[in-house]
Amino acid sequence: MNMMVRVGIAQMHPQVGDVNKNLKHLGEMLKEATALRVDVLVLPELANSGYAFESEEEVTRCAEEIPDGPYSIKLSEWSNSERLIVAGICEKSGDHIYNSAGIFANGEHVGSYRKIHLFNREKEWFSAGMDEPPVISHLGHQYGIMVCWDWAFPEVARILALKGAQVILHPANLVLAYCQDAMRTRSIENGVFTATANRVGMERNLAFSGKSQITDNRAKVLLSLSEEDVGVGIIEIDPLAADEKNLTKRNHVLEDRKPELYQRLIEGS
Repeated sequence: MNMMVRVGIAQMHPQVGDVNKNLKHLGEMLKEATALRVDVLVLPELANSGYAFESEEEVTRCAEEIPDGPYSIKLSEWSNSERLIVAGICEKSGDHIYNSAGIFANGEHVGSYRKIHLFNREKEWFSAGMDEPPVISHLGHQYGIMVCWDWAFPEVARILALKGAQVILHPANLVLAYCQDAMRTRSIENGVFTATANRVGMERNLAFSGKSQITDNRAKVLLSLSEEDVGVGIIEIDPLAADEKNLTKRNHVLEDRKPELYQRLIEGS
């Protein structure tokens, strides 16, 4: 049985505040991903709305409900034929707005993750998520979800690994120069693949770094896109390789932990 999975990362250039243009841009990316026969696709953070908001009114106008909003519906439709797709969505739920990742598979909404670590001005617009990041089972493989700035908190990737994630799917809007390298560290310390979909372009004096990438479970960069190009990158991986957690014959990245000595990790500063 072929266990290889064609994982794609869509490097995009959303326009802040222009949901119709972003929906059209999504259609172009999905068409390209279909032509490339992608099985699992990751889109950037806040792909439906853009990022550099100027007002609460603008954020609210761009937000949609998951799974009933227009962006979500298009993602769900594409996920038919046994596909999995994760995309950053500016989500409205009741009186709250979240920086979320919508997760769709087999034509259905299978989960959402609301970003728990908000970066910079995001704290002005979004409520922080209060639930553990999820792991989604799809066609025999396990996919963990995190969003952008979560990369700076190794606890997030570790939780996903402890929950059985083999591949971490990572919508992002990266602006700091070392973020992509940090994901290599997340992969080696947990023995997982990572797929980071970043955006490109300038938005209200905020420059995004591109360089979307896929790493293997030993921190090797399998695929890296440019700093500027828009498009879908794809590579085949075997997620089951992430079940091997031994870095040496005597060193297992999860079993060698000493949780009884890590009390400070759950204490306040």
